[in-house]
Amino acid sequence: MSMHINHHLPAPADLKEEYPLSQAIAGLKRERDKELRDIFTGKLDKFVVLVGPCSADNEDAVCEYVSRLGKLKDRFSEKIMLVPRIYTNKPRTTGEGYKGMLHQPSPDKAPDLLNGIIAIRKMHIRAIEESGLTAADEMLYPENRSYLDDLLSYEAVGARSVENQQHRLTASGMDIPVGMKNPTSGDFSVMLNSVKAAQSSHRFLYRGYDVSTDGNDLAHVILRGGVDKYGTCVPNYHYEDLIRLLDMYQKRDLKNPAAIVDVNHSNSDKKFKEQIRIVSEVLHSRNYNSELKKLIKGVMIESYLVEGNQPISSERVYGKSITDPCLGWEDTERLLYKIAEEC
Repeated sequence: MSMHINHHLPAPADLKEEYPLSQAIAGLKRERDKELRDIFTGKLDKFVVLVGPCSADNEDAVCEYVSRLGKLKDRFSEKIMLVPRIYTNKPRTTGEGYKGMLHQPSPDKAPDLLNGIIAIRKMHIRAIEESGLTAADEMLYPENRSYLDDLLSYEAVGARSVENQQHRLTASGMDIPVGMKNPTSGDFSVMLNSVKAAQSSHRFLYRGYDVSTDGNDLAHVILRGGVDKYGTCVPNYHYEDLIRLLDMYQKRDLKNPAAIVDVNHSNSDKKFKEQIRIVSEVLHSRNYNSELKKLIKGVMIESYLVEGNQPISSERVYGKSITDPCLGWEDTERLLYKIAEEC
């Protein structure tokens, strides 16, 4: 056979028992989940900022970054809800490269998924304890979210996964906001069809069980730009794009219309400094049009302690991305103040 079993992984319930949540963390998550629900349903007028590294590659650096965010949360709490990106799974277009801490707890060592699922749970718990912030992660593998589902306040389905049936159906059983990115083609219809599927109830196979879901009324879209047939990035954060999205939402029977704008990836052509300008343009569009202000609930920013990115080597810079380039902390802090002023 071409497939070989490396390890029998523990059941999610067993891992949770070994690395449990404190009552304080469980209570904090309930509070933050409610706050996010109120934002996405329009009961609370706050702007969501999902911000953090492209990939969480080092527990100490990630926790230091998230702790810095935690120290800022009270300054912005009236206008902004900070949700750190702690992305432990990294999709790869060709299958090559660093796939995230789930695969490789140590980026320069061989894959070890058994220790990977332990490492990502411990890191998420530590980040909450040290910052007071519950985080977002990407649902790359639907079955694996069960190892973290008691910790996360937000999840995203990526551009390469958004058309996958299991991702859509699994999202329908979640009770936190789940963002469905537009596919790499940039097609809005695919993205909105995914939202429709996630908001509906389903019956399907999940982790060896026959399960039913109630539907997730907080499923929404994430605009991340697209790539045309020539490989050229085509952004979709401009005013005209947001108006088109608003029009398409209004023609569909969807609950709680909402969008997050990912200001990196194909929207910035991975020119990470452009994120600052793109955030300003998104805020301007929201402030110009009251309907867009209701629709655009926040932005997603890639940021780390040190700006840029670097290859995986023995001489790595602490807190610098080993995947896509990110804003550095100083630019990020200034940008957060700017967002708070303009919301």
